[in-house]
Amino acid sequence: MNVPESFGSMVFNDSTMKERLPKETYKALKKTIKDGRSLDITVASVVANAMKDWAIEKGATHYTHWFQPMTGITAEKHDSFISPAEDGGVIMEFSGKELIQGEPDASSFPSGGLRSTFEARGYTAWDPTSYAFIKENTLYIPTAFCSYGGEALDKKTPLMRSTEKLNKQALRILKLFGHDDVTKVITTVGPEQEYFLIDRELFNEREDLMLTGRTLFGAKPPKGQEMEDHYFGTIKPRIKEYMADLDEELWKLGIYAKTEHNEVAPAQHELAPIFSDTNTATDHNQLTMEMMKKVAARHGLACLLHEKPFDGVNGSGKHNNWSMSTNTGMNLLDPGTSPRDNAQFLLFLCAVIKGIDEYQDLLRISVANAGNDHRLGANEAPPAIISMFVGDELASVLESIENNTDYDQADKQMMKIGVHVLPKLPKDTTDRNRTSPFAFTGNKFEFRMLGSTFSIAGPNITLNAIVTEELSQFADILEASEDFDRDLAKLIQKTIKEHKRIIFNGNNYSDEWVAEAEKRGLLNLKTTADALPYFVSPKNIELFTKHKIFTETEMHSRYEILMEEYTKTLNIEALTMLDMAKKDIVPAILSFETALCDAIAAKKAVCETIDASLESGLLKKVSELSGKLAQHIEALEKAEEEAGTIADFEKQAAFYKDSVLSAMENLRATVDALEVCVGREYWPYPSYADMIFRV
Repeated sequence: MNVPESFGSMVFNDSTMKERLPKETYKALKKTIKDGRSLDITVASVVANAMKDWAIEKGATHYTHWFQPMTGITAEKHDSFISPAEDGGVIMEFSGKELIQGEPDASSFPSGGLRSTFEARGYTAWDPTSYAFIKENTLYIPTAFCSYGGEALDKKTPLMRSTEKLNKQALRILKLFGHDDVTKVITTVGPEQEYFLIDRELFNEREDLMLTGRTLFGAKPPKGQEMEDHYFGTIKPRIKEYMADLDEELWKLGIYAKTEHNEVAPAQHELAPIFSDTNTATDHNQLTMEMMKKVAARHGLACLLHEKPFDGVNGSGKHNNWSMSTNTGMNLLDPGTSPRDNAQFLLFLCAVIKGIDEYQDLLRISVANAGNDHRLGANEAPPAIISMFVGDELASVLESIENNTDYDQADKQMMKIGVHVLPKLPKDTTDRNRTSPFAFTGNKFEFRMLGSTFSIAGPNITLNAIVTEELSQFADILEASEDFDRDLAKLIQKTIKEHKRIIFNGNNYSDEWVAEAEKRGLLNLKTTADALPYFVSPKNIELFTKHKIFTETEMHSRYEILMEEYTKTLNIEALTMLDMAKKDIVPAILSFETALCDAIAAKKAVCETIDASLESGLLKKVSELSGKLAQHIEALEKAEEEAGTIADFEKQAAFYKDSVLSAMENLRATVDALEVCVGREYWPYPSYADMIFRV
């Protein structure tokens, strides 16, 4: 494969547009993208025709507006390019109007009450900042999705709003530092994607994996990850073939797939891309997850993206490496090479520190779902308590500023508060802290709490929004200042003093940190049901509505959608457990008990004195557990029945968390104990050892 030639070959990217569009049309389109304005219909028509011709040459017969509703996955409706011709044949057409706007049914997507079945109209609007691409003979056009009344029904619209608002406030700050040449600030993201691969035949034998994405039953295997021999280990040939095929598919789509390796758990792996702007990175990560599953099927594999597909081994996350950059090439979270750069860096750093402290609830909510509740804090992912890691050196710098004391750097320069006398900071001022939820890693922050199934849109909307607010406050203060250097120093010092509680460089897994965090007044929102109500607190509504990222109506609708998603997930899991237990596990146990009884009877028939204690002891143990099994099945059925009678979605979510989930855990514990006792040929499902070691 010629990688440079193949890369982006299925993307209507900038070089393709430059080649195929008239010069004036190309300039008009680029100006529209740069200024964020609506595209003129005459320009759109020329672009649409060129896009259609290019797509047909690549084998496309259809087009689709590709959008990201609140389901967490993508959506698409395909239309062919054909139009009737006078001779009874067809011609291939694609208009500017069809490019700019589509009209899918909006009532059948999650809307949190924004849409009813009789209010079906919704619109998709072309996002020209994200390139169109071809997949499976269809031209995909990235779009935003909104209701007839203009409310955002997707994840792309608020993400683009948040990016625009951060740009505006960051430019205000940079102008104060004399950067008049900077005209745009963007956020950049590099999402590391973890996933499991298991044999597809075994996947198809597990109803729980097919319906819920995770194993609801499964005894711990004799070997798990305790030997630590999988992480960065030699990649098996079958997996290497899959990874090579996946890379090829992603590169054709212009996705910068860069790093791949074995992860900690057996059968677990990771793919990491090169950084790109947040909007593009979000689209690309959605495509990456889709292609992971499709390519796996070609290789007789199943790709599992659930946060915790196997109990007792590490789950899968998605590390969101976030930073801010300018159109002139500055990374605003890079300490820089001069004292004045340091002052600018410290101000942007303080905006992040203040934002994370004041809106720790929102950051926790942005990574909340039922799957991630199984993973957070389980010695494989950060805990539910939000904190920031900045490293010892940078922590010492911040402490010296807070206390107005000298700071000795390696070259013995003295740290003073002010703009011109801050010393040069090394680019990489931190070690890595894998237990920290939000860690500074030299010139970016690594938000480590995301679950592997997540769209990265939600967490990045939150990060953009909270930093926008803090930069806005800082700009208000400094623009009104009569002594910029003095007031800048005061602002940095004040921010550090008031928000240092969010900084923690130690072991986030320790019991001592839980107690210390409580003393500091930090939130510990352990579950999704605990966290979500904070989303619609007055403080958070004020944040999002002030910067026009969400309307209050959109926030309440999203809150309802997220709550319903939580309860629906647990409901499906509970019903799946009951189905598996009653239809597969109970019959298997009865068959095994019958076999034991037959074995005991056979021995006694030969000779009454023959020792049958092995069979009798095993039969007694299985019988005791099967009695508990019956009780736990009944308890879960009752809990499910009661949950269905609760109309209020908040109370229903709390009941699922407190009652249904505990009933599920009790049933699982009993079934897993039975799996260890029952003969392999009787057990109806592949074991953990089969699934994670037979790849």
